[in-house]
Amino acid sequence: MANPHFDPSAGHDRSAELLEQVRQALAEKTPLAIRGGSSKAFLGRWVEARPLDLSGHTGIVSYDPTELVITARAGTPLRELNAALDSAGQMLACEAPSFGDSASVGGMLAAGLSGPRRPWAGAVRDFVLGTRLISGLGTHLRFGGEVMKNVAGYDLSRLLAGSFGCLGVITEASFKVLPKPRCRISLRQAIPVERALLRLGEWGQQPLPLSAAAHDGEHLYLRFEGNEGSVRAACERIGGDALDDAWWDDLREQRLAFFGTPQPLWRLSLPALSAPLALPGTQLLDWGGAQRWLKSDAPAAQIRQAVSALGGHATCFTPGHVDDPLHPLPAPLLKLHRSLKRQLDPQGIFNPGRMYADF
Repeated sequence: MANPHFDPSAGHDRSAELLEQVRQALAEKTPLAIRGGSSKAFLGRWVEARPLDLSGHTGIVSYDPTELVITARAGTPLRELNAALDSAGQMLACEAPSFGDSASVGGMLAAGLSGPRRPWAGAVRDFVLGTRLISGLGTHLRFGGEVMKNVAGYDLSRLLAGSFGCLGVITEASFKVLPKPRCRISLRQAIPVERALLRLGEWGQQPLPLSAAAHDGEHLYLRFEGNEGSVRAACERIGGDALDDAWWDDLREQRLAFFGTPQPLWRLSLPALSAPLALPGTQLLDWGGAQRWLKSDAPAAQIRQAVSALGGHATCFTPGHVDDPLHPLPAPLLKLHRSLKRQLDPQGIFNPGRMYADF
């Protein structure tokens, strides 16, 4: 049964207009800066190019809750997609952040950011089933589809997650969705970070319905989701003070007091149970320790050296603070990036330099 809370005829299909703008840019050899809601425009490097505005390319194309798949145009506000899912008791389980009401579906996919549930449910790329993309050859391509088992060979749709618009213009995307959990309880414990990491390592080997874990330097925050019996049993066993579930929204959207301090913000990706890094500043652990937010005035080289020593990478979230916000790629991986870029955008007109100066 189709979801009665959305109108498939609503929105605006500007595919033909966007394709024509891309073809004109190719003919003129004019670079394009792809723009949606611009809620994540601060990420990566600034692009000096002619704007290509997708904010008017909107609408949920199809959504049948019984199929657990939703398809929307790239300019569709993310809040509209989430509202449609919420009305059917479903969700995009990766909890992608919005960073404001203007966030769009295409921007969510292009940025590839995920929320606190990511280690337990998956990242944005894990929920992408199919996409439509305007390539640098002036063609409107379709990858994947709208079913969960549809990929034979390389899955290019998932590759678009975190591509920052450098591979083409995403015009449409289909996502796998999941039912909302029947029960959700959040707890807080006063526990040192070293001990918290040990406990998280132990709990990770046990069948606990854990769906989020964070530490702010003083307290361990936990969220349990699933059927009521297993969630309440886990909470009684683990213990702690009751926590408002809105805390996780504030973490995901960077509204906690931690994010408001003036030092530059870094996102560190590390092996989950790594010991706290000996870096100046303050840290907040998310994803059970795999994602760490750092507020620090330390030089970029010092931060990246410490993170690289553990096999991780560091991204600067403060615009203009460093010339290369994204962690430098090893030469073999950069070669692969360039090769893929040449295949999909041979003239290099899409968001040139957004990820790296020479990419």
